[in-house]
Amino acid sequence: MKGELSEETLVGAPATAVWSVYRGLELGILVDKLLGHVLGKVEVIEGDGGVGTIVKLTFPGTSGGYMKEIFRIMDDEKRVKETEMIEGGHLDLGFDVYRIRLEIIEKDAESAIIRSTISYELDDTKAELASLVTMKPLQTMAEEVGKYVCGKKLL
Repeated sequence: MKGELSEETLVGAPATAVWSVYRGLELGILVDKLLGHVLGKVEVIEGDGGVGTIVKLTFPGTSGGYMKEIFRIMDDEKRVKETEMIEGGHLDLGFDVYRIRLEIIEKDAESAIIRSTISYELDDTKAELASLVTMKPLQTMAEEVGKYVCGKKLL
């Protein structure tokens, strides 16, 4: 079974400024700083923020839960970043594939849309697991990055 969820978040900052946060390792640094208590701690395992980089997100609390993902696509021209979970997280729950695609779309000179998409694959016998997929963490991240970039613009 394959599935996909997508969410768009409008932010009051230029697409180039938003992409500069999303494209590399700054996103992980901001997640730690702004959302560590909600999303968890981000640690770079390997790489410099380009394709092939592996990061580990340790979920908050005492559960010991984590996920590792690899950066599969980094397209500066189209402002697209795609990651794939390679260990932990949804894979431990029974998903075969779990990918996140982040697109920064220019709306006008002073605003952008962050389109976050989750695509997944799982065995047809585990279809009930699809209900575990949620856009909330990506939506929260997009909103906070938008606020951060807007605040940075004012400085």
